[in-house]
Amino acid sequence: MKVVILCGGLGTRLREETEFRPKPLVIVGDRPIVWHIMKMYAHHGFKEFILCLGYKGEMIKDYFLNYDLRNSSFTVKLGSKEVTLHNSNHEEADWQVTLVDTGRETMTGGRIARIEQYISEDDFMATYGDGLADIDIPALLAVHRRAGKIATISAVSPGGRFGELSIRANLVTIFQEKPENDGTWINGGFFVFNRQIFSFLDGDDCVLEREPLQRLATEGQLAAYEHRGYWQCMDTQRDTEALNQVWDMGQAPWKVW
Repeated sequence: MKVVILCGGLGTRLREETEFRPKPLVIVGDRPIVWHIMKMYAHHGFKEFILCLGYKGEMIKDYFLNYDLRNSSFTVKLGSKEVTLHNSNHEEADWQVTLVDTGRETMTGGRIARIEQYISEDDFMATYGDGLADIDIPALLAVHRRAGKIATISAVSPGGRFGELSIRANLVTIFQEKPENDGTWINGGFFVFNRQIFSFLDGDDCVLEREPLQRLATEGQLAAYEHRGYWQCMDTQRDTEALNQVWDMGQAPWKVW
Protein backbone atom coordinates (compact mmCIF):
# COMPACT_ATOMS: atom_id res chain seq x y z
CA MET A 1 0.00 0.00 0.00
CA LYS A 2 1.40 3.38 -0.99
CA VAL A 3 1.74 6.38 1.32
CA VAL A 4 1.03 9.81 -0.17
CA ILE A 5 2.64 12.74 1.65
CA LEU A 6 1.53 16.31 0.96
CA CYS A 7 4.75 18.33 0.71
CA GLY A 8 3.77 21.35 -1.36
CA GLY A 9 2.44 24.01 1.01
CA LEU A 10 4.01 27.44 1.52
CA GLY A 11 4.25 27.12 5.30
CA THR A 12 3.58 30.82 5.79
CA ARG A 13 3.18 30.56 9.57
CA LEU A 14 6.68 29.13 9.82
CA ARG A 15 8.37 31.83 7.76
CA GLU A 16 11.51 31.71 9.93
CA GLU A 17 12.23 28.32 8.36
CA THR A 18 10.25 28.17 5.13
CA GLU A 19 11.79 31.29 3.67
CA PHE A 20 14.81 29.09 3.04
CA ARG A 21 13.38 25.56 2.65
CA PRO A 22 10.05 23.74 2.24
CA LYS A 23 8.42 22.80 5.52
CA PRO A 24 8.94 19.02 5.06
CA LEU A 25 12.70 19.67 5.14
CA VAL A 26 12.64 21.57 8.44
CA ILE A 27 14.94 19.70 10.80
CA VAL A 28 13.80 17.74 13.84
CA GLY A 29 16.85 16.38 15.63
CA ASP A 30 19.24 15.81 12.75
CA ARG A 31 16.78 14.85 9.99
CA PRO A 32 13.94 16.57 8.10
CA ILE A 33 10.47 16.08 9.53
CA VAL A 34 9.38 14.24 6.37
CA TRP A 35 12.05 11.60 7.12
CA HIS A 36 10.55 11.08 10.59
CA ILE A 37 7.10 10.65 9.03
CA MET A 38 8.41 8.14 6.52
CA LYS A 39 10.25 6.21 9.23
CA MET A 40 6.97 5.89 11.14
CA TYR A 41 5.27 4.27 8.15
CA ALA A 42 8.31 2.18 7.15
CA HIS A 43 8.46 0.70 10.66
CA HIS A 44 5.06 -0.85 9.96
CA GLY A 45 6.13 -2.14 6.54
CA PHE A 46 4.84 0.68 4.32
CA LYS A 47 7.85 1.74 2.28
CA GLU A 48 6.42 3.02 -1.01
CA PHE A 49 6.00 6.78 -0.86
CA ILE A 50 4.56 9.39 -3.20
CA LEU A 51 5.56 12.94 -2.31
CA CYS A 52 3.34 15.71 -3.70
CA LEU A 53 5.68 18.63 -4.32
CA GLY A 54 5.03 22.33 -4.74
CA TYR A 55 6.82 25.20 -2.99
CA LYS A 56 10.61 24.69 -3.24
CA GLY A 57 9.97 21.14 -4.40
CA GLU A 58 13.35 21.05 -6.13
CA MET A 59 15.00 21.04 -2.69
CA ILE A 60 13.08 17.90 -1.71
CA LYS A 61 14.13 16.28 -5.00
CA ASP A 62 17.75 17.15 -4.29
CA TYR A 63 17.49 15.72 -0.77
CA PHE A 64 16.36 12.30 -2.00
CA LEU A 65 18.57 12.24 -5.11
CA ASN A 66 21.58 12.74 -2.84
CA TYR A 67 20.26 10.70 0.06
CA ASP A 68 22.92 7.99 -0.13
CA LEU A 69 25.71 10.56 -0.32
CA ARG A 70 24.30 12.50 2.61
CA ASN A 71 24.13 9.43 4.81
CA SER A 72 27.26 7.53 3.81
CA SER A 73 30.98 8.00 3.72
CA PHE A 74 32.28 7.94 0.15
CA THR A 75 35.32 8.24 -2.04
CA VAL A 76 35.16 10.44 -5.13
CA LYS A 77 37.63 10.21 -8.03
CA LEU A 78 38.04 13.76 -9.19
CA GLY A 79 37.85 14.32 -12.91
CA SER A 80 35.67 11.30 -13.58
CA LYS A 81 33.40 12.04 -10.61
CA GLU A 82 33.33 8.32 -9.94
CA VAL A 83 31.89 7.75 -6.47
CA THR A 84 32.31 4.74 -4.22
CA LEU A 85 29.97 4.58 -1.24
CA HIS A 86 31.08 3.16 2.10
CA ASN A 87 28.88 1.97 5.00
CA SER A 88 25.81 2.64 2.84
CA ASN A 89 23.66 -0.25 4.11
CA HIS A 90 21.21 2.05 5.84
CA GLU A 91 17.69 0.99 6.83
CA GLU A 92 16.08 3.15 4.15
CA ALA A 93 17.74 1.24 1.30
CA ASP A 94 14.48 -0.49 0.36
CA TRP A 95 12.33 2.64 0.35
CA GLN A 96 10.75 3.62 -2.97
CA VAL A 97 10.13 7.36 -3.23
CA THR A 98 8.19 8.90 -6.13
CA LEU A 99 8.44 12.68 -6.28
CA VAL A 100 5.67 14.40 -8.24
CA ASP A 101 5.41 18.08 -9.11
CA THR A 102 1.80 18.91 -8.22
CA GLY A 103 1.98 22.70 -8.68
CA ARG A 104 3.08 25.56 -6.47
CA GLU A 105 -0.46 26.92 -5.95
CA THR A 106 -2.38 23.62 -5.96
CA MET A 107 -4.59 22.90 -2.95
CA THR A 108 -4.50 19.72 -0.88
CA GLY A 109 -7.28 17.88 -2.72
CA GLY A 110 -5.85 18.95 -6.05
CA ARG A 111 -2.45 17.55 -5.13
CA ILE A 112 -3.94 14.15 -4.34
CA ALA A 113 -5.94 14.24 -7.58
CA ARG A 114 -2.73 14.80 -9.53
CA ILE A 115 -1.13 11.56 -8.33
CA GLU A 116 -4.03 9.26 -9.29
CA GLN A 117 -1.97 7.65 -12.06
CA TYR A 118 0.53 6.39 -9.48
CA ILE A 119 -2.12 4.56 -7.42
CA SER A 120 -2.92 1.10 -8.75
CA GLU A 121 -4.24 -0.49 -5.53
CA ASP A 122 -7.77 -0.15 -4.15
CA ASP A 123 -6.58 1.68 -1.02
CA PHE A 124 -3.76 4.05 -0.15
CA MET A 125 -2.69 6.09 2.84
CA ALA A 126 -2.09 9.83 2.96
CA THR A 127 -0.79 12.39 5.41
CA TYR A 128 0.61 15.89 5.66
CA GLY A 129 4.35 16.54 5.56
CA ASP A 130 4.38 18.46 8.83
CA GLY A 131 2.87 16.34 11.60
CA LEU A 132 4.13 13.62 13.93
CA ALA A 133 2.27 11.21 16.19
CA ASP A 134 2.66 7.85 17.90
CA ILE A 135 -0.32 6.71 15.86
CA ASP A 136 -0.89 2.98 15.45
CA ILE A 137 -0.83 2.71 11.65
CA PRO A 138 -2.00 -0.95 11.50
CA ALA A 139 -4.91 -0.09 13.82
CA LEU A 140 -5.85 2.85 11.59
CA LEU A 141 -5.81 0.56 8.57
CA ALA A 142 -7.86 -2.07 10.39
CA VAL A 143 -10.56 0.51 11.21
CA HIS A 144 -10.67 1.52 7.54
CA ARG A 145 -11.07 -2.04 6.34
CA ARG A 146 -13.64 -2.89 8.99
CA ALA A 147 -15.72 0.21 8.24
CA GLY A 148 -15.70 -0.35 4.48
CA LYS A 149 -16.01 3.37 3.74
CA ILE A 150 -14.36 5.51 1.08
CA ALA A 151 -12.20 7.36 3.60
CA THR A 152 -10.94 7.01 7.14
CA ILE A 153 -9.60 9.97 9.06
CA SER A 154 -7.53 9.99 12.23
CA ALA A 155 -9.17 12.01 14.99
CA VAL A 156 -7.09 13.65 17.73
CA SER A 157 -8.17 15.92 20.54
CA PRO A 158 -5.83 18.85 21.28
CA GLY A 159 -8.51 21.34 20.26
CA GLY A 160 -8.09 24.62 18.44
CA ARG A 161 -6.99 25.50 14.96
CA PHE A 162 -7.99 22.51 12.84
CA GLY A 163 -10.97 20.83 11.20
CA GLU A 164 -13.48 19.76 13.85
CA LEU A 165 -15.16 16.38 13.71
CA SER A 166 -18.39 15.05 15.17
CA ILE A 167 -18.18 11.27 15.57
CA ARG A 168 -20.89 8.71 16.20
CA ALA A 169 -20.26 4.95 16.16
CA ASN A 170 -16.89 5.38 14.44
CA LEU A 171 -18.41 7.46 11.63
CA VAL A 172 -17.84 11.15 11.05
CA THR A 173 -21.25 12.84 10.91
CA ILE A 174 -20.00 16.44 10.58
CA PHE A 175 -16.70 17.79 9.25
CA GLN A 176 -16.22 21.52 9.88
CA GLU A 177 -13.01 23.27 8.84
CA LYS A 178 -11.21 25.29 11.53
CA PRO A 179 -14.18 26.28 13.73
CA GLU A 180 -13.98 29.32 15.97
CA ASN A 181 -14.80 27.25 19.04
CA ASP A 182 -12.52 24.40 20.09
CA GLY A 183 -13.92 20.95 19.36
CA THR A 184 -13.45 17.66 21.15
CA TRP A 185 -11.99 15.94 18.08
CA ILE A 186 -9.98 17.42 15.22
CA ASN A 187 -8.48 16.21 11.98
CA GLY A 188 -5.19 14.50 12.88
CA GLY A 189 -4.05 14.27 9.27
CA PHE A 190 -3.43 10.52 8.93
CA PHE A 191 -5.82 9.15 6.31
CA VAL A 192 -6.68 5.95 4.49
CA PHE A 193 -8.51 6.37 1.18
CA ASN A 194 -10.19 4.04 -1.26
CA ARG A 195 -9.63 4.92 -4.92
CA GLN A 196 -13.19 6.22 -5.02
CA ILE A 197 -11.85 9.37 -3.31
CA PHE A 198 -10.64 10.61 -6.70
CA SER A 199 -14.24 11.14 -7.83
CA PHE A 200 -14.62 13.64 -4.96
CA LEU A 201 -11.60 15.70 -6.01
CA ASP A 202 -12.15 18.38 -8.64
CA GLY A 203 -9.24 20.40 -10.00
CA ASP A 204 -6.23 22.15 -8.52
CA ASP A 205 -8.40 24.47 -6.42
CA CYS A 206 -9.96 21.56 -4.54
CA VAL A 207 -9.28 21.75 -0.80
CA LEU A 208 -9.48 18.26 0.68
CA GLU A 209 -10.61 19.58 4.07
CA ARG A 210 -13.60 21.44 2.62
CA GLU A 211 -16.08 20.01 0.13
CA PRO A 212 -14.60 16.48 -0.28
CA LEU A 213 -14.40 15.55 3.41
CA GLN A 214 -17.59 17.45 4.26
CA ARG A 215 -19.46 15.63 1.50
CA LEU A 216 -18.05 12.25 2.55
CA ALA A 217 -19.19 12.92 6.11
CA THR A 218 -22.67 13.90 4.93
CA GLU A 219 -22.94 10.73 2.84
CA GLY A 220 -21.79 8.48 5.69
CA GLN A 221 -18.57 7.59 3.87
CA LEU A 222 -16.01 9.04 6.31
CA ALA A 223 -14.92 6.68 9.09
CA ALA A 224 -12.87 7.78 12.10
CA TYR A 225 -9.95 6.28 13.96
CA GLU A 226 -9.74 7.87 17.41
CA HIS A 227 -6.10 8.44 18.35
CA ARG A 228 -5.71 9.30 22.03
CA GLY A 229 -1.92 9.38 22.14
CA TYR A 230 0.72 11.92 21.17
CA TRP A 231 0.14 14.25 18.23
CA GLN A 232 1.96 17.42 17.22
CA CYS A 233 1.84 19.47 14.05
CA MET A 234 4.60 21.86 12.98
CA ASP A 235 2.77 25.06 12.12
CA THR A 236 4.90 27.61 13.96
CA GLN A 237 8.42 28.12 15.28
CA ARG A 238 7.12 27.23 18.72
CA ASP A 239 5.88 23.87 17.38
CA THR A 240 9.29 23.24 15.81
CA GLU A 241 11.03 23.94 19.08
CA ALA A 242 8.63 21.63 20.94
CA LEU A 243 9.33 18.75 18.54
CA ASN A 244 13.08 19.26 18.81
CA GLN A 245 12.90 19.45 22.57
CA VAL A 246 11.25 16.05 23.00
CA TRP A 247 13.61 14.55 20.42
CA ASP A 248 16.71 15.95 22.11
CA MET A 249 15.50 14.62 25.47
CA GLY A 250 15.20 11.15 23.96
CA GLN A 251 11.45 11.16 24.61
CA ALA A 252 10.03 11.40 21.08
CA PRO A 253 6.80 9.36 21.21
CA TRP A 254 6.72 8.92 17.43
CA LYS A 255 10.12 7.16 17.40
CA VAL A 256 8.82 3.60 17.18
CA TRP A 257 11.69 2.30 15.07
